[in-house]
Amino acid sequence: MNPPIAHADLIATFKRAQAEAAHKQALIKAVAAKGPKAIQAAVDTAAKAVKRRDSYAEKLAALGVVVEE
Repeated sequence: MNPPIAHADLIATFKRAQAEAAHKQALIKAVAAKGPKAIQAAVDTAAKAVKRRDSYAEKLAALGVVVEE
């Protein structure tokens, strides 16, 4: 089943947010050797990215579009 064209922009935005969240999670491991402040900054940034991704997922769910995570 193809989602309606009207939802295509929202789906694309979700996929970008999903990729960003995964990237930010990976950055936590990359800054592990730089100390606790760097780790905390990476964790905060990753949490914001995950929250943004979840927000788009909720909007899509409200429209009846199921997304894979």
